[in-house]
Amino acid sequence: MKDLTILGIESSCDETAAAVVRRDEAGRGHLLSNIIHTQLEEHKAFGGVVPEIAARAHVEILDILIEQAMKDAALSFGALDGIAVTSGPGLVGGLMSGLMTAKAIALVHDLPLVGVNHLEGHALTPGLTDNVQPPYLLLLVSGGHTQILIVKDVGSFERLGTTIDDALGEAFDKTAKLLGLDYPGGPQVEKWAKNGDPKRFAFPRPLKGRPEPHFSYSGLKTAVRRAAKEIEPLSDQDVSDLCASFEAAVVDTIKDRVAIAMRLYREKMQDNGQPALVVAGGVAANQKISQALQKLCDSNNFSLSVPPQQLCTDNAAMIAWAGAQRLARGERDGFGLAAKARWPLDPDAKLALPSNMQGRKGAKA
Repeated sequence: MKDLTILGIESSCDETAAAVVRRDEAGRGHLLSNIIHTQLEEHKAFGGVVPEIAARAHVEILDILIEQAMKDAALSFGALDGIAVTSGPGLVGGLMSGLMTAKAIALVHDLPLVGVNHLEGHALTPGLTDNVQPPYLLLLVSGGHTQILIVKDVGSFERLGTTIDDALGEAFDKTAKLLGLDYPGGPQVEKWAKNGDPKRFAFPRPLKGRPEPHFSYSGLKTAVRRAAKEIEPLSDQDVSDLCASFEAAVVDTIKDRVAIAMRLYREKMQDNGQPALVVAGGVAANQKISQALQKLCDSNNFSLSVPPQQLCTDNAAMIAWAGAQRLARGERDGFGLAAKARWPLDPDAKLALPSNMQGRKGAKA
């Protein structure tokens, strides 16, 4: 297999990104360029992402970012072996912006087009950064997704657990908003928690101790709201203590859920060696979470792989790398490739709710 050099394009939410990645003959990854433009200022006033604004912002800057990514990689389009683009899941308007751009480049330069699942991009990132190859255990924690999966191979995943309500990143954002903190909420909650007392508020640890490694954060978020209302008006110390107590509850639940997933991984994969735990998604940048997971890995004989912070959040390098992996296997897409608002990594998986929640409506898969 010859070297493959891929241009990646990411536009699934509120980051516009372009990157060039090379997969060498041995299957190792090399990052040649990585450009990310955040739309933080465009959405800040609304406290969240506005789809119409996001789509317009992608269109306005995507060609500039691609030009810069190619310049940083010191390559012409003729040196590329393919174009990889996020085709889902995400905001359809944003996905279409990236897809149309990728199709145009592929058509003009007669290059293969590869549609990439955004979640698979996150899942395969350690192959680019640390040459970590499947199989491994994946904790995916982002604004829209909280899942634990076994990554068996490129395109092959088994879900062990998922959130039954809010994603963890969403819970961070909503907690920050109700406390009057800036958007995005994750970094703000972490910042304020550093000066807080994590034991002041006895927040719940949802699903802790359950035999299935699922997550739930809606009740925890509600508990923060109730505690905040009881002590209004909030001082700065109150906000710090609320953030620290919320963060402590999150860390405890993650440790408990991942420990169960580790046992399941060993049983299913018959692996008694030192498998890897990969943590991906924007929430992976939280230091308390990563430190807790490192201790958990040390005590359970797992290695821990967390991509650099710039590759934890949405980026095009992970899309280019996933595209390179798929192209190396002979996979490519036609120009009829469409945007997918929903695109689970394991489409046949069924959510097994905890026994006390069977039959309830509204649980998220």
